[in-house]
Amino acid sequence: MLQRTLLIAVTLCVTTSLQAAAPKSIAPADIAHPFALYLAQLSNDGKQRVSYKATAIGTYFYFEESLGVSVYAYDGTRYKKVEFMKGETLAKAIKKYGKK
Repeated sequence: MLQRTLLIAVTLCVTTSLQAAAPKSIAPADIAHPFALYLAQLSNDGKQRVSYKATAIGTYFYFEESLGVSVYAYDGTRYKKVEFMKGETLAKAIKKYGKK
């Protein structure tokens, strides 16, 4: 839950900062250790630029990267991966799982 909250917060900060007139840092004041490790791994310890889209709707969390979309379902405690939709977009994943 904390990781989801932090990921959403980072995503909101990115969106907000892109709309702002003056550039601002998007880094949060605090990051949970597991999330920090995840971000480091995602960027190959800073060797690779990372680009993604993410959203949460209802009990589902969607994470789009260049290879496709990971779909997670909330079980009351945390989000567990339901499916990786290779080559798909965020919009298609939301359309598929939004009806469930």
